Parts: sequence; C-alpha cells; structure tokens
Amino acid sequence: MIRIEKVHKSFGEHRVLSDIDLTLKSGSVTALIGPSGSGKSTLLRCINLLEMPDAGVLSVGDTRVEFGGARRLSHTDIASVRRHTGMVFQNFQLFPHLSVIENVMEGLVTVLKWEKERARERAATLLEKVGIAQKANAWPSTLSGGQQQRVAIARALAPSPHVLLCDEPTSALDPELSAEVVEVLRQLAEEGTTMLMATHDLRLAASVAHDAVFLKDGAIVEAGPSNELFVRPQDARTARFVSTLTQILPTLTTYR
Repeated sequence: MIRIEKVHKSFGEHRVLSDIDLTLKSGSVTALIGPSGSGKSTLLRCINLLEMPDAGVLSVGDTRVEFGGARRLSHTDIASVRRHTGMVFQNFQLFPHLSVIENVMEGLVTVLKWEKERARERAATLLEKVGIAQKANAWPSTLSGGQQQRVAIARALAPSPHVLLCDEPTSALDPELSAEVVEVLRQLAEEGTTMLMATHDLRLAASVAHDAVFLKDGAIVEAGPSNELFVRPQDARTARFVSTLTQILPTLTTYR
C-alpha cells in the first residue's frame, strides 16, 4: 500500500528525517510515536508532499516517485500521490466560510470535478459515518473541537484515499472530546481503513494501532506490533519513552 525507502529531509542545516524505511500494510493502522521534534509530523507531510523529501523513494498505491537528483516532480506526480492520501490535521483546518457539508464536498467538487449533487450525497454519507450528520448545515465555528475533528476526518475520507494520515488528531482536544475522535478512528480501523497517525496520545496508539514506530532525532529507533513495543520494547530508548505509561497497558487489547 505504502512504501517509504531511504527518505531524508532537512530544513537548512537541520536534518529532520534520516534514512527512513517504512512499509504500511493494506488495512493496517500504524502509530508514529516519539518525543516532540522527532520528525513524526514531517514524515506525514512528506508522504502527501506538503513537504518535499530531499532524497528517497515513495510508493503510494500504483504511484512511485523518486526524490533528489536533477528531475523535479511534475504537478501530475504530486496530484497522483495526493489523490491516494487523506490528511487530518491537528487543528482541523476547516474552511470557516463553508458549512460542514460544504467543507466535506469542497475537494470533490473543485479538485475531482464531481457534480455537486453527487458530492453532497457522498458528504452526507460520511457525516453519518462519523456521527455528525445533524450538523451538516452548521458553520464550523459553532462546533466543539471534537465535532470539528470528525468533520475533518469525513473530509479526508471523501475521495476514498488509500491511506488516512492523521497528524496528532486528538492533541488539541480535552479528554472528553478526544474520546469522540478516538471512537471514530477505532470504527474506521475495524472497517479496514489503512491509517498512519502521528500521536502523543499513547492511549490512542495502544487501543487502535496494530503497529507502532518509535522515532527519535529523525530516525526510526524501533518498529513492531504495538502490543509488543509497548509491553516489551527491545531498545533502551523506546523503553525509557514508554516507561511512565504503564497505566495504558490494560487497554492494549481493547481494539485488537
């Protein structure tokens, strides 16, 4: 489904990602964990080309792109990758001048050139899926944070992407509102949606993700099944990171 090979990314002299190799299996949920500044969000942004890697190879669906060298990616290359990915941002990024249902429709109409009625039907179905159909005609500013994030998830799902990329989907929410979003993500996981999520919320990672990847200083330190990585980490750096999180251990089998 997604293959990342030898991906590097720097901002000036600062190396943010170094030699990243990662494969996401179809229907799997993978959590990117690690301290702030470890490169989690940058990796997500490189996958959907909001940031351009300096070197490496990215394969998404039937699209394969190489970075570095003299060749620049064409608009067609970039559009092809983004067509396969849906992005959920930390701070929702809804259009304030559009209603809830118009936010979900927007990409279908303006990018994929769907007829408005078809896009509206798709948007209504997705709003029902994430449990917020009753707010279809509301303005984003009238919604709670949890409701806004559910709209953002519906918008990301609208074009039926191969993978849903979630950048700290619960970090801007209080525990009660966070629970609403976790439940939606758990439902999507049970339905076989392929997801890659960067998160500091290890309860989310433990209860939803099949696999976990621990990043530090822009490099993958350890990767494996989440129930093993949280309970029996093989690297001392991973062990230190999860050592204060013993309270999440009873939840490790909640999803799986």
